[in-house]
Amino acid sequence: MTVKGEPGTPGDLAAAPEQGRPPAPFLRRFWTRAATKLRNDGGKAVEVLRLGEALLSERGEVSGARVGAELLTAYRNLSPSGREAFFELLADSFIPDPDQVAVAAEAYQRAPSSSTLARLHSATEPLRQELFRRLNLAEGGTEALIAMRRDLLRTLKEHPERSGIDSDLQHLFRSWFNGGFLVLRRIDWRTSAVVLERLIHYEAVHQIQGWDDLRRRLETDRRCYAFFHPALPEEPLIFIEVALTERLSSTVRPLLDPKADVLDPKLARFAIFYSITHCQEGLRGVSFGSLLIKQVVEDLRRSFPKVKTFATLSPIPDFRKWLAETANAGTGSEESRVSDFLARVDSGSGDVAPTGSSPADIKDELVRLCAYYLTHARKGKLPYDPVARFHLANGARLDRLNWLADVSEAGIRRSFGVMCNYVYDLDDLERNHEAFAREYHVVASSDIERLARQSMLAARPA
Repeated sequence: MTVKGEPGTPGDLAAAPEQGRPPAPFLRRFWTRAATKLRNDGGKAVEVLRLGEALLSERGEVSGARVGAELLTAYRNLSPSGREAFFELLADSFIPDPDQVAVAAEAYQRAPSSSTLARLHSATEPLRQELFRRLNLAEGGTEALIAMRRDLLRTLKEHPERSGIDSDLQHLFRSWFNGGFLVLRRIDWRTSAVVLERLIHYEAVHQIQGWDDLRRRLETDRRCYAFFHPALPEEPLIFIEVALTERLSSTVRPLLDPKADVLDPKLARFAIFYSITHCQEGLRGVSFGSLLIKQVVEDLRRSFPKVKTFATLSPIPDFRKWLAETANAGTGSEESRVSDFLARVDSGSGDVAPTGSSPADIKDELVRLCAYYLTHARKGKLPYDPVARFHLANGARLDRLNWLADVSEAGIRRSFGVMCNYVYDLDDLERNHEAFAREYHVVASSDIERLARQSMLAARPA
């Protein structure tokens, strides 16, 4: 579909009959804003949004899907600067009309009822949400909108004024990707090559080193599960890798060794979740992990009744970063001690060695500091560590710390090689979750709490 009129002018589009299109005040704001963008790649961005204007005027699903597909193609063809202009224009476009909101709010205040409340809700809902709903009807629309949000997220730090667009997309994605639409599939060596290739590409915790590595991760003593959505049948949304073991794993090396012996699954007593990867950056903030773990646990319980313990072997990605921030943050005696300690670790005389030859006092104090970090360090009210936030919110218990569990370059850089086990005790999940949700309480084993009390930061004011 071609929209008539010169770029940056109302043309035939603005003069056409209303047919449900945005009101005239919107058009004036839109074209005034658009006119300032025509000196760079704004002209093409304007044309994309004019297609959005046309899409909102369409009443038929077939014609609407055709216009939507044309808009998405035009968006994909924009240059990086064109997409910048697109988002800048979109931030001020397809928004609620202030006059209509005021009228609806006054009507509700004057006569509160379900009908006046419905009109107020309709007046305050951004037209962007309806635009995105209609784009979703185009072929490939869901995938294209996820990609559009991925592009948007990369700009938000420098352009927080675009957060309204993000809120609209996130609001819709949380409805479109709720648990009722998700399909849990086990991934094995018979799964399509397209999906297997995407596992290799997306794996973010422990990189998959080619096909031999992947094949070992899909052996009979392993399980891999992923959530899929009907609109994206070959695109995993999130996947989890599980090792069936005879004991609680304290190091990741045997789990990642492509040549490791395959355990008879009948001998397994533990299920170790050693990698959880969110695949779609554009779905950030849409939660899948809790539901995934619960469904995986249920499937494993049915398949392996003798497996009684479900636990993770988890990275602690921000421990070293937090420790450096603590050393540089204050002038108290505890912070000074941390600064001196960290200087010793980084000097070489106390360096953390993958061989395990680090001095005992270095090892012991790092483990104690890590226990303190996981139980006390905060970002606002929430735990500082992102992995901790995820598992604790799902009802897990912080159970054990493991020295030099990950001696890879990344493991040493992020956490001095320390990893931890979170245990999913099915009898305590709900209670632990409620404690975290209400009070942000970190449920930890007595060993973890003891180590935290012995840390050089234990006397630090909360």
